[in-house]
Amino acid sequence: MPAEVLNYFLKNKNRNIRLTFQVVLQCAPFLKGLKVSCMITMDEELCQGLEEMFRGMDISWYILSRSGGRCLILFYREAGLSAHLKSLPVRRLIREYGYKDEMELSEMLSRLSGRARDFAERDMGFPHEIGAFLGYPAEDVRGFIKNQGRKFLMTGYWKVYSDPERAGIIFKEFDRAKTCAVNEFLTGKSIREIAL
Repeated sequence: MPAEVLNYFLKNKNRNIRLTFQVVLQCAPFLKGLKVSCMITMDEELCQGLEEMFRGMDISWYILSRSGGRCLILFYREAGLSAHLKSLPVRRLIREYGYKDEMELSEMLSRLSGRARDFAERDMGFPHEIGAFLGYPAEDVRGFIKNQGRKFLMTGYWKVYSDPERAGIIFKEFDRAKTCAVNEFLTGKSIREIAL
């Protein structure tokens, strides 16, 4: 997509157009049902439009942190994210960071939010387990932690430490979803029409 088009939509004076374009551009694989969640940072003023944007849809969001007029937001479908977090490899991983097996999704998100704020205040990036909440393979999240973000086999939507062939296929699917979602937006479709 040409930089001029990106600039036009991301700097558009119409708040709803800016919000919709940012969500479509950055959350396309999630909107198209290929990911259990996605995370973006957006201007706090844009967050006010999320309620209206997703009204009546099965998409939820959680503000993980706020700082300097910006919000870090996790978008998810409750059933999908809950099931993912209950899978054995993911459960084992997040248990190491204080997430108890009996926690409800809301409690897990509250804990993640507290940890995200704490990491941000200390200028430490994100809590390591955030990749599990974003649907990244547990073995890649573990690899990232163990190697401190280095020595990866490939990088794309996340840093890959195991099964690069599988990750490459997923990355291509995500790219196709992004192209599809952005094109649908450019032809006038709403989030409701774009999301699966």
